[in-house]
Amino acid sequence: MNTHSIQDPANVNTIHRLKRRGSYERTVSDLFASGGITLNGAQPYDPHIHTSRFYKRVLRQGSLGLGESYMDGWWDCTAIDEMISRLLQADVHETVKPDPFLWLKILRARLFNLQSVRRAYQVADAHYNLGNNLFIGMLGKTMCYSCAYWKNVTDLDQAQINKLDLSCRKLDLQAGEHVLDIGCGWGSFARYATEHYGVRVTGITVSKEQRAWAVEHCRGLPVDIHLQDYRKLEGRFDKLVSIGMFEHVGVRNYKAYFGAANRVLKEGGLFVLHTIGTDRSFLDSDPWINRYIFPNGKIPSLRQLAAACEQHFIIEDVQNFGPDYDTTLMAWKDRFEAAWPELRSGYDERFRRMWRYYLACCAGSFRSAQMQIFQLVLRRRNQPRRRYDAPR
Repeated sequence: MNTHSIQDPANVNTIHRLKRRGSYERTVSDLFASGGITLNGAQPYDPHIHTSRFYKRVLRQGSLGLGESYMDGWWDCTAIDEMISRLLQADVHETVKPDPFLWLKILRARLFNLQSVRRAYQVADAHYNLGNNLFIGMLGKTMCYSCAYWKNVTDLDQAQINKLDLSCRKLDLQAGEHVLDIGCGWGSFARYATEHYGVRVTGITVSKEQRAWAVEHCRGLPVDIHLQDYRKLEGRFDKLVSIGMFEHVGVRNYKAYFGAANRVLKEGGLFVLHTIGTDRSFLDSDPWINRYIFPNGKIPSLRQLAAACEQHFIIEDVQNFGPDYDTTLMAWKDRFEAAWPELRSGYDERFRRMWRYYLACCAGSFRSAQMQIFQLVLRRRNQPRRRYDAPR
């Protein structure tokens, strides 16, 4: 006969813990089921849970707990991208409100400039300076770290060239013009525009690694690359372009950003702004992405973009090709996995899981249509109207 009765405090506590654990599991199972996902199921988008600690962590920490528990090896899933897409389409993130201090974070974003000049270089140190070998392995020949344009193509490199050429055509580039690239990355636009359109390009970036690469690979071309924040811009330029940088500006700095762009753009010039966008306006950002991938980032909605630029610019054209980023991210993920045997000496397994989750999670976000890609063509206000037919 068992000498430990049900009234034994140790047994009572154990039973209570099991009940709580079971409740957590049922709750998480129901949440995932709302997106057609079965925990430990047979579909590639069904996650397989390796520890019961997963359930409580997800309920208490939401997206942060989901991402961190994957990094820690608590669960696996063949198609994380599709799992995330289904969860977002079911608005599971609206159901789980795990952070009782969310209002403090929103207040912090309102009261403090999280993307100040002093903090602007933090994202470079946390992300863009991780090592050029990582991005060489992932991005392909163009070194474009932004959404490709997959119209009529199936190859990543050609899709990125299509994006670069689309941006050049939208700018109506003419030989001899001087173009400013705000957030020039590894210099992919600068190199393409100078080689194919005969222009001169000045690029700015907050990443030392990006600048070093861009300077070397644009050597001999009319390209100048500066380690500089956009708020320090000087000079005058015929055209402006910014591809995949605006996500780091932050709501409190939109006025300064568009003011700087207006100040340096010559009369009659065009400005192509390419940015990720959200389907609704938010002040906060995803906590896992903010902690591990893009600190201090803030993705704008189209409404926020229009309101922010209207003091200085009119919007000549808007194109949304959000589905193309799903394809781009999955291509990057495939290249990253293929390159891992050569990268593993510089990164550990937890980094590998973090990076895999990042790419797959973002692909799922675009697949769900809660994330978009906006390309805006802007012209300064109070100038004679000209006919503009945007290329596609």
